[in-house]
Amino acid sequence: MKDILHQLEAKRDIARMGGGQKRIDSQHAKGKLTARERIELLLDEGSFEEFDMFVTHRCTDFGMPDNKPEGDGVVTGWGTINGRMVYVFSQDFTVLGGSVSATHAQKICKIMDMAMQNGAPVIGINDSGGARIQEGVDSLAGYGEVFQRNIMASGVVPQISLIMGPCAGGAVYSPAMTDFIFMVKDSSYMFVTGPDVVKTVTNEHVTAEELGGATTHTRKSSVADGAFENDVEALAEVRRLVDFLPLHNREAPPVRPFFDDPERVEPSLDTLIPENPNTPYDMKELILKIADEGDFYEIQEDFAKNIITGFIRLEGRTVGVVANQPMVLAGVLDIDSARKAARFVRFCDCFEIPILTLVDVPGFLPGTKQEYDGVIKHGAKLLYAYGEATVPKVTVITRKAYGGAYVVMSSKHLRGDFNYAWPTSEVAVMGAKGATEILYRSELDDPEKIAARTAEYEDRFANPFVAAERGFIDEVIQPRSTRRRVARAFAALRHKKGEMPWKKHDNIPL
Repeated sequence: MKDILHQLEAKRDIARMGGGQKRIDSQHAKGKLTARERIELLLDEGSFEEFDMFVTHRCTDFGMPDNKPEGDGVVTGWGTINGRMVYVFSQDFTVLGGSVSATHAQKICKIMDMAMQNGAPVIGINDSGGARIQEGVDSLAGYGEVFQRNIMASGVVPQISLIMGPCAGGAVYSPAMTDFIFMVKDSSYMFVTGPDVVKTVTNEHVTAEELGGATTHTRKSSVADGAFENDVEALAEVRRLVDFLPLHNREAPPVRPFFDDPERVEPSLDTLIPENPNTPYDMKELILKIADEGDFYEIQEDFAKNIITGFIRLEGRTVGVVANQPMVLAGVLDIDSARKAARFVRFCDCFEIPILTLVDVPGFLPGTKQEYDGVIKHGAKLLYAYGEATVPKVTVITRKAYGGAYVVMSSKHLRGDFNYAWPTSEVAVMGAKGATEILYRSELDDPEKIAARTAEYEDRFANPFVAAERGFIDEVIQPRSTRRRVARAFAALRHKKGEMPWKKHDNIPL
């Protein structure tokens, strides 16, 4: 019996070494952790339960029968993050470059199936050279099986992707269908076709980092939601994110202990809005002063900075925040910001996370570039996302809410539950200057008359009370009391039941 047990441990030791010490040292030399080291940092200590440690590939061509490492280049299993169950797979670059074979894909599919069955998030750590060429179409079939499970799991369990090395070709489409993608600066990249192919086909000279590095995907393409300095920081931040999320779509987000008084008032908010209506201010200050303990987890911080998305807690409960940022492009809506916010709103709605919307929006960005690139359809995505969301929705208008952008930003007309406004807010079709130039075009030659007309328009419409008279604003509130009013609003909505008409699925304007 002891011999058998020793054999088992010896076999496990071999499997745990992956591609061997030399390749592990090479991985470390690149500033990267190994697949197993990443899992150890991600999960609670001692919680990892591994599946399929001894699985090997079945390829019989190109001398592959003589090279059958155990585990086949991916470590799979489940464990806990702060005591809550998650499923995880971690590709091992030291084993055949982490390339995907039929059995490699089967291992990933198994834990995705179990995650769906048992209702727990899936976290995928990607570090792979791509499809295993020796297996040909079997490798592609494996990718297809993973893709189908990404689709089936979407909106059922949270899916998080960590890109911690290369992720190229067809491999990029699995992370692309997950809810969040995080990358590591200078050591991870994603692209459909690499620099060599780009050079051959288009004659463009570009490095892997420029083409698909973390900076590119967090600032330009919006493919990734965040980029971190190293593997350790990325894994720590994913642990923090998981704490905000429910395990599956039939469970409420977790309630955490909190030590911040929900009745707390913030007198400094009374002076947050500058006297000059064109002077910017930082909307993040308001978010931090509303949140429990000032804790805010921002999503896509480096992309479309004119809108802010992320998670806070109120009375220990997760709330998704969407907020215009007056510091960037005056907080206007454009193609990028609408896409960014729409995706975030839809994620929150999938997983019953209430949405707080903070509004200071002068309208949509004008210009031929925006129109030619389809701002109508992209702007409609955000409108659609808010309109279809059935989760509790609380809106606070701090300053400008003009035109169609007012309607889009979770207005009462899109089934907003509580719609508050500060006394500094202006709910109107457009700004006073533009409005008077249209209404009194015949008087444009007389600056004094126009100035008087503008002042008259401001007195009549540059305030929240016209909207409040019509019930479009539920209450005009003191800025200092915003945390208390918002917390009470969400408390009142905890048992909200909202429904959409039966349909196979919607047809959001993609």
